[in-house]
Amino acid sequence: MMASQDGGATFRSARRRTLKLLATAAAGAVASPFVGRIDRAFAAWPADRPVRVVVPNSPGGPSDLTARFIAPALQEILGGRFIVENRPGGSGNIGTQTVMRAEPDGYTFAVVTSGYAINPSLRDPPPYDPLRDLLPVAELISSPSMFVCRPELGVATLKEAVALARADQSKFNIGTPPIGSTLHLGAELLKLRENLGKVAVVVYNGGGQAVLGVLAGNVELCSSSLAPVLSHIQEGKLKGLAILGEERWPDLPDVPTAREAGLADFNFETCTALMAPVGLPEEIRRAAEKAAIDALNQADLRARVMKAGFSVRARTGAEHMARLQREVPMFREIVRSAGIKVN
Repeated sequence: MMASQDGGATFRSARRRTLKLLATAAAGAVASPFVGRIDRAFAAWPADRPVRVVVPNSPGGPSDLTARFIAPALQEILGGRFIVENRPGGSGNIGTQTVMRAEPDGYTFAVVTSGYAINPSLRDPPPYDPLRDLLPVAELISSPSMFVCRPELGVATLKEAVALARADQSKFNIGTPPIGSTLHLGAELLKLRENLGKVAVVVYNGGGQAVLGVLAGNVELCSSSLAPVLSHIQEGKLKGLAILGEERWPDLPDVPTAREAGLADFNFETCTALMAPVGLPEEIRRAAEKAAIDALNQADLRARVMKAGFSVRARTGAEHMARLQREVPMFREIVRSAGIKVN
C-alpha cells in the first residue's frame, strides 16, 4: 500500500539523516568492503512514489533519447521507479523551470541539452542563471551536429547546398530544433558566414519534429544532432552533408567534417547532462552521479549509445559545471552576433 504524504516525508527525512551519519562515519573509518555495500543499500530510492526524469523537449531529440537510456539504468542501480516525463515548450524553459521549482528531495531530475546554457542569452531578462539555478549531477552523452538534406535536393556537398540556397534564398529553408539549441545556433551561424540573410530558419518544437520536416520536404536543409538522423542516412532517406565535429563518425565514414566541407572552426556538440534542483542533499547527488557514470561505463550500454549516434561522456557534475563555465559566454557571443532574441 502506498505510504501517506506525511509518512513519505518522514521516511525521506530519516533517510537523509541516515545517509549523513553513514557518510560521516565512513569518512573517518578505514575503508572496508562493507562500506560500499552500506552505501549502495541506503542509496536505493524508496518506491513510495516514482522519480521523475523531466525532459524539457518533445520526444525524439537528444535529451529525450538520453533520458530513455539513463532512466532504466538508474532504476536498475538505485532501485525505486524512474519515469521519463516530457515537458516541452518555451524553448525548453517550461520543463527546466519545472525542475528548478521542484523540491530538492531526489524525486525530480532533468536531462538537459546544451540549450540549457544558451537560453538565458536569448531573453531579457534571462529566465534563469545556468550557472546557479540547477545543480549538475553528471555529464551523460553527446552528439555532434549535422547538416542533412533529402537526396532529392540534388546536392552532393554542403557547399553545393549553400550555392543552391544563395541562388534563390526565398525558396530555401533550414529546419532546426527549438531556439536556443546548438543546432539552431549552427543554422544561424551558417547563414551569417555564407551571406544567406534571406534564407528562413524554420524552428520546430523538438529535434524529432525537425527531422520529420526535412523527410517530408517541408524544409530543404536540416540542422540535426546525429542520433535522430543516423538510421535515415544509413537507409538512404537522408543525405549527410557535414558532421559538425572534430572527426568523422565511424558509422558514416563518407560524411566529411565541417572543416573538410569548407567550414573552419564550425564545431557544435550537443551535450546532455543530468541536473537536479538546487539544494539536493550531497549524498543523494553523489549516489545519482555514481549510478549514472557506472551505468554509462557498462560495455552493453556504451555499445547501444554508440549505435544510436551518441558518444558517451560519463563525467562528474563538477566536470559538467566546468563545461558550462566555458560554454555560457561562448554561446552568448554567438547569440549577440547573430542578433537572436525571443520576445
